Amino acid sequence: MTATTQPPVPATAPRTAAPASGHHARKAARRRQLAACGVLMTPFFALLVTVFLIPVGTAVYLSFFSDDQPGLGFGPERTVFVGLRSYAAVLTDPTFLGGLGTVALYCLIYIPLMVVGALALALLLDSGVVRLRAWAQLGLFLPHAVPGIIAALIWLYLYTPGISPIIDLFAQADITIDFLGVHTVIPSIVNIALWSNLGYNMVVFYAALQAVPREVIEASVVDGAGPVRTALQVKTPLVRASIVMVAMFTLIWALQLFTEPVLLSQSSPMISSRFSPSMYIYDAAFTRNNYSLAAAASVVLLLFTIVLSYGVTRWTSRADAQEAR
Repeated sequence: MTATTQPPVPATAPRTAAPASGHHARKAARRRQLAACGVLMTPFFALLVTVFLIPVGTAVYLSFFSDDQPGLGFGPERTVFVGLRSYAAVLTDPTFLGGLGTVALYCLIYIPLMVVGALALALLLDSGVVRLRAWAQLGLFLPHAVPGIIAALIWLYLYTPGISPIIDLFAQADITIDFLGVHTVIPSIVNIALWSNLGYNMVVFYAALQAVPREVIEASVVDGAGPVRTALQVKTPLVRASIVMVAMFTLIWALQLFTEPVLLSQSSPMISSRFSPSMYIYDAAFTRNNYSLAAAASVVLLLFTIVLSYGVTRWTSRADAQEAR
């Protein structure tokens, strides 16, 4: 009796199982990451769609349609497609173009004063020259806590002849000044905006300056740089990103100028109902009931804001690239 032995079967090591399980684990981890990102981004996209995309889409839709009454105005009102007629009316309206010019002049005065003033105050606080810095920050920030309408009413009281203590004080010194005159109305509006927002932007710059490494400042002092040179040549370049951000948001806010001129128009004939593009839009929608014209003006103002913001971003990016070289 012979025993037959079969050749041993080579044991197959589970070499493919490990890569397969590792691949599935990576896919599962990837899915979990995407799910977490989706959950975290859902509030942002919901807010974006609700407060931006839907209003913009509605404005674009309304700009292409208008209410028309056939039959010499005696027929039933109907909504008809007018194409680009509302945009042509806006872009050829002297009052709208004049409002853009007014806002452009306002930006040329307001934005440099805001950025330079807020940065100077932040550098002064960061230098340690000012004592009780916390109280100084609070005092400078408090005007920003006042609502814009209330701030405009306060300054309207100070600008109005007959009731303003400031005008009476100047009159005692034989100085006559009209804060709401043809040459002073825009500087007066700039003054209100500076009073309201200077402290807020100062806090932004001060927070950025606090993040500057102290070693860099100490090295500049060791090299013989004085306080002014350290502030201008060391600290300011290191907070350039904050300067660009403040300038960008200040520009966007300035293009929407509305509250201050609306309230000041009650005491000044120099401020018409179409003083700025935002006032033009309000007048077209709620005074003339021309929603198509108001929507077209809103879209034009939005495109104007996007183009200017993109130009500022491209200019700063190009400047950063040149410095990197």
